[in-house]
Amino acid sequence: MQSNKLRMAIRATATVAVLGMASQAHAFDFKAGDVDASVYGYARLSMSYDIDENLANNVQSANPNGITGSDIGGHFGASAAQSRIGVKATNANGVKFNIEGDFAPGNFRLRHGYGSYKGVLAGQTWSNYNSFVGSTPTLDFNGVVGNAGYQARTAQLRYTTGAMSFSVEDPQSSVNSPAALDSTPAFTARFENSSGGMGFSAGAVVKQNSYDDGTNDDSTLGFGVFGAASFAISDMFSIRGALNYVDGATNYLYLSGGSDAVVQGTSLENNSGMGGTLGTSIKLGGGSSINVAYGMTTLDDENLAASDTEANQNLFVNYMWTPVQNVMMGVEYGYFENEKQSGASEDASRVMFAAQYNF
Repeated sequence: MQSNKLRMAIRATATVAVLGMASQAHAFDFKAGDVDASVYGYARLSMSYDIDENLANNVQSANPNGITGSDIGGHFGASAAQSRIGVKATNANGVKFNIEGDFAPGNFRLRHGYGSYKGVLAGQTWSNYNSFVGSTPTLDFNGVVGNAGYQARTAQLRYTTGAMSFSVEDPQSSVNSPAALDSTPAFTARFENSSGGMGFSAGAVVKQNSYDDGTNDDSTLGFGVFGAASFAISDMFSIRGALNYVDGATNYLYLSGGSDAVVQGTSLENNSGMGGTLGTSIKLGGGSSINVAYGMTTLDDENLAASDTEANQNLFVNYMWTPVQNVMMGVEYGYFENEKQSGASEDASRVMFAAQYNF
């Protein structure tokens, strides 16, 4: 029974992270021939007030890499661009597909677009080098830095069998050279399961970094590994966390702000780094909860310039309330800090309000 409860908690945590801290309900289910389909999504208002400087993007989220140290505060903004809509369908043969989009960049974009059959998935969805097991709910759309894996969607071919999944993905590269190129895909593997009072996930990614300017060329092997876990101490209290290490794959170290590799003379040298998260959720009853989440990243300073980001961290404390089914409201305080290789550091604070209506 405890294991079943934990699996349900893990699924709920994933839904919270993907849909913005409120349960997903399929209000529009329909059948056409041998196809069962549903339309889902939500409408969301996000409002933020930046105390120190304006960090808000199109959905009022913040990134520590955007801190400039301007100390010009008092920035208010509001947006409904995070609102999204999606369609899921399954036919009588077990073929599934999912199309989903939102308005986060300021115009409509594809989030998910894939089909799957008997464990084989093809299209765009969450990277296989990713997990929500260790995620703690935040109102901020970006969430904590250092989270487990890539934390975004990418084109891929994936095979899943039991708790194991393997994929060939579009590589996410950031080589510090105008002559950079991707010569191989990214290869990933992930294991995710639960046992007793714990949920856990571990993943790995391998890819190649390359550059070729017509005169000189070089390549390196980049890789990353992560582990994430959640533990339900009681029906009221849970803790979650993740650790992530990369070498030549800093795009897979969430919001680290670094490049995968840099050209030194004619040689390509990898950047390495690590990150971690820790969070807790406390259910207060009556559909309300308090969540605290912390994240950090740090890069090896061997190949960094004085003005390059060496470390990031952020912290969120929020209160979320579900007054009725499919409606979530919440307030959140966020703290962000960015440190350069030179040792110079800047921080910023902000508060946020969100209201979300799911269908």
